[in-house]
Amino acid sequence: MAMRKIQFYLLVTFLAYFPLSGFVRETFAQNKLNLTQMGLIGKVDERYQSFNVEMCEVIGGDFWIPYELIDSVRKHSNKKGIDALKWKIEPINLSQQKLRNLAAALGPTYVRVSGTWANAVYFQDNVEAKLASPPAGFKNILTRKQWKGVIDFCKAVDGKLVTSFPISDGMFDKEGNWTPTQVKSILEYTRAVGGEIAAAELFNEPSHASHGDAPKGYNGARFAKDFAAFSAFAAEAAPKMKIIGPGSTGEGILPSGLDLSVDELLSATPKPTFEVFTYHYYGTVSRRCMGGQKPENALSAEWLSRTEKGLEFYQNARDKYVPNAPIWLTETAEAACGGNPWAATYLDSFRYLEQLGRLAKKGVQVVMHNTLARSEYALLDHDTHNPRPNYWAALLWGKLMGTDVYESANTEAGVDIFVHDLKGKKKGKAVLILNTNAKASSVEIPAGAKQYTLTADELMTKKVKLNGVELRLNGDEIPAITGRNVKKGNVELPAHSIMFLTFE
Repeated sequence: MAMRKIQFYLLVTFLAYFPLSGFVRETFAQNKLNLTQMGLIGKVDERYQSFNVEMCEVIGGDFWIPYELIDSVRKHSNKKGIDALKWKIEPINLSQQKLRNLAAALGPTYVRVSGTWANAVYFQDNVEAKLASPPAGFKNILTRKQWKGVIDFCKAVDGKLVTSFPISDGMFDKEGNWTPTQVKSILEYTRAVGGEIAAAELFNEPSHASHGDAPKGYNGARFAKDFAAFSAFAAEAAPKMKIIGPGSTGEGILPSGLDLSVDELLSATPKPTFEVFTYHYYGTVSRRCMGGQKPENALSAEWLSRTEKGLEFYQNARDKYVPNAPIWLTETAEAACGGNPWAATYLDSFRYLEQLGRLAKKGVQVVMHNTLARSEYALLDHDTHNPRPNYWAALLWGKLMGTDVYESANTEAGVDIFVHDLKGKKKGKAVLILNTNAKASSVEIPAGAKQYTLTADELMTKKVKLNGVELRLNGDEIPAITGRNVKKGNVELPAHSIMFLTFE
């Protein structure tokens, strides 16, 4: 009995100094890295992380009203439906040095200039004053000056240009045949000013053809016919330009408003084939469009894994119609319709990086975020072009994460680990660890490393800290991004933190 009393006394004393909750957390909730046992599972494009600049931004047009202005703008508008959620924006100044500096820091990238407005744009291929209105069959105008601005921007930021072409009534002759006149003009002018289109889709989102200015009654048979004419022309006129597509969206996640399923688009003859299979993904629609997503769900396992569900549908379609083709996600963001208000805050940085990490492991070669600098889902504020939290997350990914993708260790719930090779190094690995939990945890590392930890004082803030210091621009320049040394052993993962570790 005496021995039992002593054992009980020792247990009580131990728990007094080492509370059980903390002991369990440190002992059983710890995550361990064993980098030598993580096998190579894939490789992504060197421009894996890329972005969109919408055609609407380039030429000026109706785009999503900022949330704080929706009611006041609506009050003085006669627009109805989804158009009542948009307002006139001026063309983006792609020559602004601040914008170029920030975009270049993410490079190398693809820069996709497309979107719904590209489907009915008329390229005015002359140096005369801009037309007062577009020719019949088109809705808006792209000038030479504006397109040269895109080409110059791509050169300045180490971006390869990706685009799509018009599909409105003006692209067809009297017999309804697709004509290459507009595409020919754009290609020839692009070459004339020293540019190049790296890849192009026939048009933006054929899955929603009726919402995207395609001719009335557009169907799969017509898509197959038009695509055959387009690809035959492009093979002669631009043999180095990758033909990519179909660029469908919504199936498996947001089927509402779908005109043409991927099966309808790709099963007609002559069957369309692509050098790269493309799709778009939004996990939901934003509050603007009556979406029901709430910020308290933005770190849930269901929400963060939804990107894999969206991929699965289109990956199966790729395997069925264009087996072995690379797959690109050419448009994505927090939510369709410009993003929810919290897309501009630290809260969405977890989704942003989880999406990159998860899709790389699933074989996606390129992910193009929408947009660089417009609406709530943009990486940069649309007025000041100051970085939002997602920009700093993107900057660290671009600086550290290489193209080789490795297996990653099992972890506790709410902690996800992604492993790539270390960018720019022949040896070494970069590890991304996201702790979406409201409590701290830890990871055991096998060697000394450089640590880059993003945190914020609250989840829905636009201020983010790197290793405890708020990230800010130095004028129009990116500040020095430096890690701090951590030793082999346990490294703390703060609650709601994002940590990059580099091992050389």
